[in-house]
Amino acid sequence: MTTFENSVIIHKPATEVYTFLKDLSNHEQLMPDNIQDWKATPDEASFTIKNMASLHLEVSNRVANREVSAVPKGKAPIDITLKWTLEPQADDQTKATFTIQAELNMMLKMIASGPLQKLVDHQVQRLGQLLQ
Repeated sequence: MTTFENSVIIHKPATEVYTFLKDLSNHEQLMPDNIQDWKATPDEASFTIKNMASLHLEVSNRVANREVSAVPKGKAPIDITLKWTLEPQADDQTKATFTIQAELNMMLKMIASGPLQKLVDHQVQRLGQLLQ
């Protein structure tokens, strides 16, 4: 598995950050411009990455105020897990870490590593902007 990760400190309690992240409908606000055809419910999201692939994700794990994980529903181009982990830093601060773990062969790793790390960085930055 290849791991892509980034974190941000948000000046909100973990309960507020978790409330936003637990609902996949909110995740559209975190996506970059190359995401199209976004459709979501609190438990599932489907979208197309422009000129690349379509994904249908579903929540695989929720731990109140700590974690939200999503995995592909049905057949996916790659085996991938997206996970937000929350760590309270103080009453009004939370460290939010976004991790993507993907099963990539050598060729895919060369092609997809840059875009996947950019996606992680973008989502972390957007979460910080939205919730500050």
